[in-house]
Amino acid sequence: MSSQTAKFVQGSTMRHILVMSGTASIGLMALFVVDLLDMFFISLLGQVELAAAIGFAGTIIFFSTSVSIGSSIAMGALVSKALGAKENEKAKQLASSTLVIAFIVNSIVTITMFCFIPELLAMIGAKGVVAERAQAYLSILLPSTPLIAIAMAAGAGLRAVGDAKRSMLATLYGGIVNAILDPIFIFGFNMNVEGAAIASVISRATVLAFSLYPLIVTHKLISLPKWADIKHHSPAIFTIAVPAIVTNTATPIGNAIVTSTLAPFGEDFVAGFAVIGRLIPVTFAVIFAMSGAVGPIIGQNYGAERIDRVKDTLRNSLFFSSIYCIGVSLILYVLQDQIISAFNLVGDAALIMATFCTVVAITFIFNGAMFVANTSFNNLGKPLYSTALNLSKATIGTLPFVYFGAQWFGGLGVLYGQALGNVVFGIISIIVLRTHVIYMVKEHCQKVCTEDSLADISVTMTPFCNNDAVIMQSGIENEEKLEKPSLSG
Repeated sequence: MSSQTAKFVQGSTMRHILVMSGTASIGLMALFVVDLLDMFFISLLGQVELAAAIGFAGTIIFFSTSVSIGSSIAMGALVSKALGAKENEKAKQLASSTLVIAFIVNSIVTITMFCFIPELLAMIGAKGVVAERAQAYLSILLPSTPLIAIAMAAGAGLRAVGDAKRSMLATLYGGIVNAILDPIFIFGFNMNVEGAAIASVISRATVLAFSLYPLIVTHKLISLPKWADIKHHSPAIFTIAVPAIVTNTATPIGNAIVTSTLAPFGEDFVAGFAVIGRLIPVTFAVIFAMSGAVGPIIGQNYGAERIDRVKDTLRNSLFFSSIYCIGVSLILYVLQDQIISAFNLVGDAALIMATFCTVVAITFIFNGAMFVANTSFNNLGKPLYSTALNLSKATIGTLPFVYFGAQWFGGLGVLYGQALGNVVFGIISIIVLRTHVIYMVKEHCQKVCTEDSLADISVTMTPFCNNDAVIMQSGIENEEKLEKPSLSG
């Protein structure tokens, strides 16, 4: 299987980061742009209630998607490591088993959430017409979550073998389909939020088809799953997937806390925050993509025991994400008036958007650092580190910050508090990552030194391995010396 080679164990790590992040971000951006277009088209209807409904529904969808991301992280980490260790058959078994587990886990989560849609919306502050419209949107889109779970896992499998192009094209095609169908369903069929949801379901099916096909046909990395293989590999998959799922669901939990804290300040604040929630993934798509794109690079080099290249990848990832965040923040600051005008934001909705573009966006430098740390821990065998950091950020890094922010500065204070929490936990993530890398390098050096010492000992001890032969040869040589007088004698 010539396509299943560890291509990231050689060449420039910065080049691999740029190629993988660039292609992954284009695909992600295509999907996120469609979400942004959903909000744009809904805003053209001139009803702030509909925009707020999409915002509340988006928080719920974000949670279900985060479960899918957890499964895809397990796929990328395990398959890339197996390929790095040149265990191609094991990589094939892991990929097949992960797809099955991703489908089962996400089906259970989706059914549970579907049964409690009204309660979930009430929990985050949706009421009246806003809650009714949000429920209509979720009732159509939520059942398609298992499809996107398989699609995202398959995309991670493509990135694990280094096929970033096909992974990008799958999401790009899905985005194009959604962009075409959105205005048709929303305006042509006059279906409002239901039309946007139907377009998104068809888009998800498109992503599934174009990500799964090359994994099966081109790379032959998927075979008919066997229960024995699933049972054998499930501990390794769940060891990464469960912490990764908890890690990724921490973000929507944090967003739910922010949304519910904003709700008492009015629908304008919620609508403005909903637009921000759609704008962030588009503008910072590269940072979101890095968590899935850098993972295979780290995984393959870690599997090949190239710790020097793992360090190089981490250093270049942090540098690249910081430069990117600074550039995007400057663009948002310059274009904030145009963004406010494009989405017909007025009053508090315009105010919260201006605050985001002016103050909050730059703090994504620390979000980027946390994303790099998360993918590093997931691919270096320490997924619980990511879990602990993200759960801490979603709770003690969000709740007290947004609470006191709201008490002191009102609706805008909620945004200030969330940004400050990002800064604090971004710094903590860098410290923890640096500590782990130092420990990992030290452990690797000790292992190499031990192996070198054993090699030296084996060379030294070789004459003593065959004792009978050594003693016999030694006796013959001694007898010869006794029989032959020396020249000096």
